[in-house]
Amino acid sequence: MRVARFHAPGDIRLEQAEEPRAGGDELVIEVRACTACGTDVKIWRSGHPNMSAPQVMGHEIAGEVVEVGDRVTGWSVGDRVQVIAAIPCGACDDCASGRGTVCPNQRAMGYQFPGGFAERMTVPASVLAVDGVNRIPDGVSFIEAAVAEPLACVLNGQEIAAVGEGDVVVVIGAGPIGCLHVRLARARGAARVLLLDLNAERLAVSSALVVPDLAIALDGVDPVAAVLEATGGRGADVVITAAASGAAQEQGLRMLARGGRISLFGGLPKDAPTITVDANLVHYRELRILGVNGSSPAHNRRALELIASGAVPVADLVTHRLPLERLLDGLDLVARGEAIKVAIEP
Repeated sequence: MRVARFHAPGDIRLEQAEEPRAGGDELVIEVRACTACGTDVKIWRSGHPNMSAPQVMGHEIAGEVVEVGDRVTGWSVGDRVQVIAAIPCGACDDCASGRGTVCPNQRAMGYQFPGGFAERMTVPASVLAVDGVNRIPDGVSFIEAAVAEPLACVLNGQEIAAVGEGDVVVVIGAGPIGCLHVRLARARGAARVLLLDLNAERLAVSSALVVPDLAIALDGVDPVAAVLEATGGRGADVVITAAASGAAQEQGLRMLARGGRISLFGGLPKDAPTITVDANLVHYRELRILGVNGSSPAHNRRALELIASGAVPVADLVTHRLPLERLLDGLDLVARGEAIKVAIEP
């Protein structure tokens, strides 16, 4: 079978590999869709400290069960499934306290385990042990199910930030994550959602799909002043930085209304991980600065439910569908911002 294997930065190869076989506590699935994200682009360009190379990439995975280990119960050949990306250990203090998203022993598909840019793949026992395989609801396509993984991360972020009824929400970054944040904020009852991006062309494409209450192109525009003007000087209840930008994080803090929350959703480059915070602004306005890291198996299940119910549509966010042999073309589309979401269909 064919796999796309990362060997080193700039070196991803389409290779032949042996067909996987299910161990007693494992499944094998035929991968039907694996969507690509910005993290895949970072790995392609720079590698990742947690990746065991050479490694089959891809962590937004949906497929069909083709083999069931003899000790696995509850699954059958032909079942349509979505697989979590981040795998908590399930045994540490953080996992026991319900904080599996920050499990210090966390592993991931496409990093320590072969991922979904392959015709077939093994679902390891550690995924099954934490209930990390989810049945795809009727009416949900494989591509939509693959997008459940990034939606699960977005859901985690908005739960931490307590996005809810009547909130004014600002989303900085109009890529796929920003689009999912706009739609989920609406589903959670936000009164207004503003979408900001430096790239006016990408903002126009994204805005046509998710229709924010206001889209603000930031080229030559003071983003803080623009948000304050749009909110009558009050500011936003929640700001979500769906972009890997320290400047956006600093500006987002200054956009907040009193008592507001900022979600630092987009991680910063490892060589520039610090920002400047006006501590008096945080102190006197009682602001909250919130982190978010990935998602839990439960978030993945709820993301599938949101897609199935129509509360958060995702099918139209997949702007490109490509075969496995065109993975590098897909990553290039993501890197250049020409795609909202790219689906690889091995």
